[in-house]
Amino acid sequence: MAHTHELDTTRMAEDPLILTIPGLNNSNPQHWQSRWEATIPDCERVELGMWDDPHRNTWVNKINLAVHRARRPVILVAHSLGCHAVAWWAEYEQPAHGNPVVGALLVAPPDVERDGVDERLARFAPLPRRPLPFPAFLAASENDHYCSLRTARGLATDWEATFAYAGSVGHINADSGIEDWAFGQLLLAQLLREHRNRQGIGREDETATRRRAAARYTRLPWIHSAARQDHAAEV
Repeated sequence: MAHTHELDTTRMAEDPLILTIPGLNNSNPQHWQSRWEATIPDCERVELGMWDDPHRNTWVNKINLAVHRARRPVILVAHSLGCHAVAWWAEYEQPAHGNPVVGALLVAPPDVERDGVDERLARFAPLPRRPLPFPAFLAASENDHYCSLRTARGLATDWEATFAYAGSVGHINADSGIEDWAFGQLLLAQLLREHRNRQGIGREDETATRRRAAARYTRLPWIHSAARQDHAAEV
């Protein structure tokens, strides 16, 4: 598969550092984030701390420290509440476009604004809605009990992230039975590929490049599948 080639050790030697950002209660050893850290070169976790009692600004500060300690380009790979920590980091830090974060994979963000949500998730509401200053995929599942597909698509629109339909795999975590999550690796490989392609491209060409990439993805099967789920009820 193409993503296997894109993620091989020799090709990634000069690539961005991949920082994984778990959500509430951290990611256990069976979680795809943990498995990626063990197998993908230059992939490491941001230790946010306070895993079962998160504090939004503390998490944002931990992300900021990890990004700047990298001293190289970074791709953020966030799951669940970690996605909202990334959005708040971008809101507070207002980084230059593509510097130092050159891409993000945001997976299964929960709906933190709905009535009756866990108070620990509600601490991250209301969400920032400004477009993210870096290319991003937002991957969501149609039967994630933490967020409806429609809400996830709305977030992708607000953040100007390319929406990626992940199928019916729950909260896209260790309980989903996806092991190394090949689909997520494909999305990560695409972020890496587009970063490599952007090297030497001027800022004025960047918007056109992102639009072409988004246009390609709207023709892919999982995007069409997601479009058919727009009628899904809120969860």
